[in-house]
Amino acid sequence: MKEKNENLLAQNRKARHDYFIKETLEAGIALTGTEIKSVRARRITLKDGYVQIIDGSAFLENVHISEYKQGNRYNHDPLRSRRLLLHKNEIRRLAKAAEERGITIIPLKVYLKHGFAKVLIGVAQGKKQYDKRETIKKRDQEREIRRKYRV
Repeated sequence: MKEKNENLLAQNRKARHDYFIKETLEAGIALTGTEIKSVRARRITLKDGYVQIIDGSAFLENVHISEYKQGNRYNHDPLRSRRLLLHKNEIRRLAKAAEERGITIIPLKVYLKHGFAKVLIGVAQGKKQYDKRETIKKRDQEREIRRKYRV
C-alpha cells in the first residue's frame, strides 16, 4: 500500500528503530470536529502512542493532537482516547496478538485517504539494544555499498 507524501500527516519514525513490525493494518479514527482540523494541519504526534483493546473495541491512546486555534470552547482534550474503526474479526486478531508476551500495537502513520483520516497500526515486538545496533550497522553497510557503486 503506497500513499502519496502529500497525504501523509504524521509518521512514527522511531517505531521501526525500537520494534520489529510483524503485521500492519489500516484503521479509521473517530475524531471530533476540532480534532480533524488539527490533524489536517499536521498538529499530531504519534511518538508515545499505542493501541489498547477494551471490551471488544480498539482505542488509540497517548497520541497528542494539539488544540485547534479557532476552536474556543469546542476544543478537545489533546491526549484523549480515540476509538479506532475496525472490523470485529480484526479487533479479535489484534487482541489475540496483544496477549502474547513482548507484543504491542503501535501507530505507524496517520494519513488522509479519500478525505478521511486513517492510521496505519502495526503489531510490533520490542527490539533489544543489540538488535538496534545490528540494524544501524546493516543500514550503514548498505549505504556504503550504494555509495561505492554510484561513483
